[in-house]
Amino acid sequence: MRALVFANGTLNEPGGIRDLLRTDDQIIAADGGARHCQRAGLLPQVVIGDFDSLSAAELMALESAGAQILRYPERKDFTDLELALQYAVSVGVSEALLFGALGDRWDQTLANLLLPAAPGLQSLQIRLVDGRQEISLLRPGAPLAIQGKVGETVSLIPLGGDVQGITTSGLEYALHGETLYFGATRGISNLLVQEQATVQVEEGLLLCIIIHTRNL
Repeated sequence: MRALVFANGTLNEPGGIRDLLRTDDQIIAADGGARHCQRAGLLPQVVIGDFDSLSAAELMALESAGAQILRYPERKDFTDLELALQYAVSVGVSEALLFGALGDRWDQTLANLLLPAAPGLQSLQIRLVDGRQEISLLRPGAPLAIQGKVGETVSLIPLGGDVQGITTSGLEYALHGETLYFGATRGISNLLVQEQATVQVEEGLLLCIIIHTRNL
């Protein structure tokens, strides 16, 4: 099962999101992410949060339209987005496309980039999507398949420490069981030389950022 999850950050170019929708996708909004969802022409099935970003009238309208409202207290240990992803896991979602996760607040942007590594979300394959760009987290034992056009940019960034045993195929600057060091920039601005590429690691967590020449 797959979900489209909308956060309350910046959403660039929402017009093409409907083209990604499958008939059996779950649509989940984290608080004010419901507005982004509606901008994309979609009605969330579930809206989750403390609702400090949505008015009472907006909540009533969403509920009247058929959305399930899950309210949490303002004082809590998780952001609205993490709660939304936890909910997705609880209903059997295995893949999530995440929209509106980046924005002007650096604290929330960094937290959202790190969410795929959060305890309890390991079973969820998360892709952060923003217009032409997508971000995925790569773990040991789970190779990442990349699809795109020749010449598109792929950057590999170690997360939380050095990443060892990196092997790639389909990229201009190939890695063969090599290490990318935390904080260093060697993995930035690689290029696709095939429409399909793969990346796998033996130890550590690796962020993979793909910059396409057009929206997904």
